[in-house]
Amino acid sequence: MLLIRNAELYAPEAMGICDILAEGPEIIKVTPAGEISPALIKEAGVPLQLIDAKGALTMPGILDQHIHINGAGGEGGPINRTPPVRLSSLIEGGITSVVGLLGTDGICRSIEELLMKARALEAEGVSTWIHTGSYSLPSVTITESVRRDICLIDKVIGVKLALGDHRGSYPTRDELRRTASDARVAGILSGKAGVVCLHMGSDADAFSLITEALAATNIPLSQFLPTHVTRNPKMLEQAAQYARDGGYIDITAHTADDSSNGVKSAAAIAYLKETGTPLSHVTLSSDGNGSLPRFNAAGELESISAAPVNSVLKIIRELIINKSVSIADAVSLATANAASRLSIKDKGSVRAGFSCDLLILDDALSLRYVISKGKIMMEEGVTVVKGRFE
Repeated sequence: MLLIRNAELYAPEAMGICDILAEGPEIIKVTPAGEISPALIKEAGVPLQLIDAKGALTMPGILDQHIHINGAGGEGGPINRTPPVRLSSLIEGGITSVVGLLGTDGICRSIEELLMKARALEAEGVSTWIHTGSYSLPSVTITESVRRDICLIDKVIGVKLALGDHRGSYPTRDELRRTASDARVAGILSGKAGVVCLHMGSDADAFSLITEALAATNIPLSQFLPTHVTRNPKMLEQAAQYARDGGYIDITAHTADDSSNGVKSAAAIAYLKETGTPLSHVTLSSDGNGSLPRFNAAGELESISAAPVNSVLKIIRELIINKSVSIADAVSLATANAASRLSIKDKGSVRAGFSCDLLILDDALSLRYVISKGKIMMEEGVTVVKGRFE
């Protein structure tokens, strides 16, 4: 058993100073501090690990729903393919659950390889899911069907597709509608989210294609999850309206000191709050390990880099320090909100019956402890569990 005492808990709602008791991978009790006796547990003959959080901010582990766990990229040739992610990189980013996906390259990278990488990371200690598909249509799949992939493969919870990007296939309204229908039916049959993760490119009409595709259908806006919606102020404005109309949007984590174009993440989230956009319909992900190519006006590749995996935790820290939103709202973006939209029932919150995925932060909001499925992965800032070949 694992007992965390005196934690300033955001579950993600503010809970005050609490004790958290877990047995194996599951939280079995959350109480006000002092109500759980370590002595009674030891007297019962149960082995006990004890952590005194000393009033430290404690939150659910991050559920990062957009990481290229098996690598991405390839713009400019094979030398620019990013490598698979390492377990330690996830732990150092506070990530205890991850959704992997493909990017531009659905030719030399396969869903089968993505699935096996997800299974490997699961065996190493974090929780994993994947999306089928890549940027283009027809979707690359394992079973030759988006519906069958989502229905029959446990880890597949949705499908990926690009809109308004010169590296995609520019799907028509009817193709986009069919993709949403396939994902929705598969989700209904399998009890999964059946989400359509939409990589939003820079084209001006990308959002209008979504609304056109869903017009005169019974498919809700929430079936789509547009991501990378901060590419420019106009797109962010459209995304905000989309969320106010009932859809969900995903902000890609960019810090104030990075070189990315567009509206920085913390500023975008502050804007969403100011415009009355429900933050419960907003999620935050890293696009970690994905390629970040830069093309000039002629469409020629000028440079390329790989997106960091730890950017979500940095944005949460920035939001809390700057008081842009409440601590509970900042924490929710990459925990409860993501779990809710992806229909992952036991993640994203700290409560009895949920997975014991926890982050304990120090006074500077840096990681002290990372606990995944009840196992301590980082202890006092040192990663103590690493991947098989690290």
